[in-house]
Amino acid sequence: MMIELENVTKVYRMGNLEVGALQGVSLSIQRGEMVAIMGTSGSGKSTLMNIIGCLDVPTSGRYVLEGEEVGLLGDDRLAGIRNRKIGFVFQTYNLLPRATAMANVELPLLYGNGRNGRKRSLDALEKVGLGDRVNHRPTELSGGQQQRVGIARALVKDPSILLADEPTGNLDSRSSEEIMAILQQLNQIEGITVVIVTHEPTIAAHTGRVISMLDGLIVSDQPTGEDRRQVLPGIEQGRV
Repeated sequence: MMIELENVTKVYRMGNLEVGALQGVSLSIQRGEMVAIMGTSGSGKSTLMNIIGCLDVPTSGRYVLEGEEVGLLGDDRLAGIRNRKIGFVFQTYNLLPRATAMANVELPLLYGNGRNGRKRSLDALEKVGLGDRVNHRPTELSGGQQQRVGIARALVKDPSILLADEPTGNLDSRSSEEIMAILQQLNQIEGITVVIVTHEPTIAAHTGRVISMLDGLIVSDQPTGEDRRQVLPGIEQGRV
């Protein structure tokens, strides 16, 4: 099992006020799954993503990541897990505007093992179909291409888990389909565990399982069906 949460709560304290973001969440995600977490604003899905990504720790309950209980770890160890095991993809891309695609992808390697950085960055860009855009800056790329750079930046560390927070939220429908095809290929061909936060049912349908949240609780956890996880036309098998 890659990810295991047992009765996890998260309470934020603002002065004398307590806000319960998670109300006792239990779930397991196996290695190699592709999962969507859905819910409206305030449902707790982003808090759950932050805990899975070791950006935050539970107030109570247990979170075990690849056999290691996250709530018992210090800040340095959590930072090490984020740097080695988890790749993050954001809705707003978070690219450095003056840096090339290559430089943006290389950035995470500055905080860890930076050996063979150029080759690793080029390999990551080629995986997302941008091998011919390595010297382009974000302003010279479409929104879909910028998100591909964001995915390549997450891949350059060779993570076992890819966490994508509304990865298609700023894209048109065609670009959204292309991004989801890339994420499917990374899951199916590369074997990366993919967890996507989204409020769009059409995006969630590309995954193998949908977890729906409301008021800090999981209200449903259903498979989508293997037939809904097809590679889209134009994306070559073995190359994303």
